[in-house]
Amino acid sequence: MIKEIKTLSIIIPAYNEGPTIHFILDKLKKVALLNNIEKEIIIVNDCSKDNTEEAIKTYISNNPELNIQYYKHEVNKGKGAALHTGIQKATGEYLIIQDADLEYDPEEYNLLLKPVLDGFADVVYGSRFMGGNPHRILFFWHTIGNKFLTFLSNMFTNLNLTDMETCYKLFDTKIIQSIQLQEKRFGFEPEVTAKVSRIPKIRIYEVGISYYGRTYEEGKKIGWKDGFRAIYCILKYGMLKL
Repeated sequence: MIKEIKTLSIIIPAYNEGPTIHFILDKLKKVALLNNIEKEIIIVNDCSKDNTEEAIKTYISNNPELNIQYYKHEVNKGKGAALHTGIQKATGEYLIIQDADLEYDPEEYNLLLKPVLDGFADVVYGSRFMGGNPHRILFFWHTIGNKFLTFLSNMFTNLNLTDMETCYKLFDTKIIQSIQLQEKRFGFEPEVTAKVSRIPKIRIYEVGISYYGRTYEEGKKIGWKDGFRAIYCILKYGMLKL
């Protein structure tokens, strides 16, 4: 059964992305979605200390044809908190999470949309560890850590994901808005995965995507402390199912 979708919300949490955020917005501007789906871009500035707000407002002013909604946290709360704000503000039928950096390619939104448009999926994860798309070669231990966290998450959710920690996650907006999310930082990924997996008859798909990773010098923010928090969240929210 072919599903018709009219609008897609794209949620961008932003923290100190002033020098680069216009690049990702330029990419979003050029993306042509399948079936002429309209884009709603929601940017949540998590109290950046650089010129992120100025860069966003300038971009909005120079591109009035784009449907960009801008929100700002008055105190820094974390990526997860910015996502909570964006999710609750979304009005599209489906929503996708997009980091403000250049690690993921918006041209691949259509890869995530296809299982939904074909009538098979409610949730789609974009995996960096499957398929033949380009991947920048960077950190061995990050890769091992991501695969370990995915393995641990799968043990509790009984899913067979290859990349639980991926940024690219596509959700039915009504479904994700109905979930009470708590994690303020990078614990969002294991928490939302655990809670989505418990929804009766939920249809979760995974597709291969590209990955253009950043070094810490280029602005990468996640660290080893976030890895330990992810383990805690997998155990905390996974145990709720047992």
